[in-house]
Amino acid sequence: MQSGLRFKPHSTLRPGRADPQFRRACAWARKRCAFAPCTIPRGQAKPGSEGITVRTIGLIGGMSWESSAEYYRLINQEVRERLGPLRSAPLLMHSVDFGPVERAQHEGRWDDAAAILEDAARRLEAGGAECVLLCTNTMHKVASRIRAAVSIPFLHIADPVGLAAARAGWTTVGLLGTAFTMEQAFFRDHLAQAHGLTVLTPGPEERAAVHRIIYDELCAGVVKDESRRVYLDAIEALARQGAQAVVLGCTEISLLVGPGDSPVPLLDTTAARPGRRRLRLHDRPWNAAGRGHFRFT
Repeated sequence: MQSGLRFKPHSTLRPGRADPQFRRACAWARKRCAFAPCTIPRGQAKPGSEGITVRTIGLIGGMSWESSAEYYRLINQEVRERLGPLRSAPLLMHSVDFGPVERAQHEGRWDDAAAILEDAARRLEAGGAECVLLCTNTMHKVASRIRAAVSIPFLHIADPVGLAAARAGWTTVGLLGTAFTMEQAFFRDHLAQAHGLTVLTPGPEERAAVHRIIYDELCAGVVKDESRRVYLDAIEALARQGAQAVVLGCTEISLLVGPGDSPVPLLDTTAARPGRRRLRLHDRPWNAAGRGHFRFT
């Protein structure tokens, strides 16, 4: 069964002048609704689609730029498949210098790192972005700070994989990522509280190896067969512990391992973002601050 994207033409909704209930409706909607009258089947441009405009997505990237480039490719690929071969996504990307962010992470200066990303989010909103995606898992530790810095929706990286697990009927997943993501609570708690998942992580030595490979190799564009074996051993160990699938909770990991390498399904937080997941407006009304309630479906 084909799924469709639904868009609202911008010819009648000038930014900042539309009814606030619809002004920040994002590009991906599952059902027909007041702000999404058009359905475009995948891989086929519907006649008249030239007048249909995808809403502008703001990306906070650069952490590292190796994976940020994948976001750009995947989102544009999805728009091309759904709207036609010459269509592409209107995107704004604020690519930060990862060096200061990485130093702040390892020195425990999370407030300093958060300030960098808050500034990036504000710049994206000022530039016309209608929602914000943070192209890194680790920095979701400060997701609440970024969300509070802007009036447009902030979309959490863990929600698409949580919903994918629910659709598949999985209740226990493994998690690979940086040491911050695997050992601290912010990512695991979100999956547990928002999606009811039990999250397993590798042992201490495996976590250290996974973390080292991300920062020393993958973020620098280095892909080694021996490092792939380290990751596959960690995935196999998680499967033996009872993981029904494994979340690739770092945007660089998919540069190293893919579904064909793993004995269990992989939930990649990079490929699971828009356009790979549809987005629709939540049924609740807009709140007094003007923020919309968005959710992945």
